[in-house]
Amino acid sequence: MESSRQYCMFIHLSLLSGLILPGMGLVVPIILWLLKRENPEVDLHGRIVANWIISSLIYAIIATVLLVIGIGVLIFIAIGICTLIFAIVGGIRAADGEVWPYPLSLKILKSTAV
Repeated sequence: MESSRQYCMFIHLSLLSGLILPGMGLVVPIILWLLKRENPEVDLHGRIVANWIISSLIYAIIATVLLVIGIGVLIFIAIGICTLIFAIVGGIRAADGEVWPYPLSLKILKSTAV
């Protein structure tokens, strides 16, 4: 079970890979999730992260539209800060064997376990 917890932690923390190369924070977590989604614990954490990725993309589209009136930049900054915090907190909770659904995340990919 310990390796499963670590894998779930890496799914959350892989969101931060976008700091190294833009776009990786979108692709790497999804790939990690899909590789081991037959494990119920990994599937649950993968869905949480995937929901945040989808939600943040929707928020980014809204922010792009709101750039016209000047508040879009603030929304982009907020998305970045939330992604950083959520990835770290989610990773810590996953390492402790806990499930932490991200606040502000739309529940698009639902799981029967939660």
